[in-house]
Amino acid sequence: MEIKYFKLIKTIAEEGSLANSSSKLFLTQSALSHQLKELELQLGFKVFFRTRNKWTLTEEGTELYHIGNNVLESIEKGLDNIKQIQTKSTGSIKVSTECYSFYHGFPNFIQKMGRLYPEIIIDLILESTHQPIEKLQSKEIDAAIVTSKPTDKNLIGFKFFEDEIFGIMHKENTLSDKKYLAADEFSSQHLIIHSYPLETVSVHEQFLKPNKISPLKISAVPLTQVALEMIDSNLGITCMPKWALKSFNLSENLVFKQIGKGLKRSHYLVIRKSDENKKHMNDFVSNFKEHFLLVSSN
Repeated sequence: MEIKYFKLIKTIAEEGSLANSSSKLFLTQSALSHQLKELELQLGFKVFFRTRNKWTLTEEGTELYHIGNNVLESIEKGLDNIKQIQTKSTGSIKVSTECYSFYHGFPNFIQKMGRLYPEIIIDLILESTHQPIEKLQSKEIDAAIVTSKPTDKNLIGFKFFEDEIFGIMHKENTLSDKKYLAADEFSSQHLIIHSYPLETVSVHEQFLKPNKISPLKISAVPLTQVALEMIDSNLGITCMPKWALKSFNLSENLVFKQIGKGLKRSHYLVIRKSDENKKHMNDFVSNFKEHFLLVSSN
């Protein structure tokens, strides 16, 4: 039985007529009469005896009225409890990431959180990008997004998804006919990265450095759109996950190549253990994992 019917019975019983109930429920008398007839047909019994000046509950209607009051009171109490819970979800959270790809999705996430949790203030701290764990330990930020699980026992890392880095190049690049990119093939290439230091560049740390390979040239280009335009002009190659490029209009000249046997990364959201049980941090973590898992899988 729908909640609206309990409200309908309660209001008519307490107001005594459709005319008085109409303004309370913001419906016309005709609409109220239609709802009541619909309800009685569903139940198979009369809820009210109708007279010109007074509407009174039948015996069955009286029982339904008491049930409705209990239901409505329970709902109201539950909503009050929820409001009390929400008042605990208050605070500010400073976030940084070692992977610039995540900055593309963060504005939408912050907007979503602002609607759901207006008392939680989220700030992106760009200057902490190259040292997110150190900044987290020193309490300059409250959450860090990194590609390796922290070893500090005072920190907690939540793995929220895994992605794969691809080599992106022009179709006329000398490597475009390769099935996959071998490490030594980067020695003849101009590698375009987002920024220094190289320790924050996945393809360098996980693939080139272990194989003792250095690209012919390395350029830092902070703007992804500019980097893509350079590649579209066949001025170099870059390495990124495909999901991070979904908001860009990619040229038909670009091709994606697997790096080695597949250059995959695990991503962790890291917070301080001392913040683990704070309501606003729990809400942030839960929504973050849900949001970015959907972003990466779509």
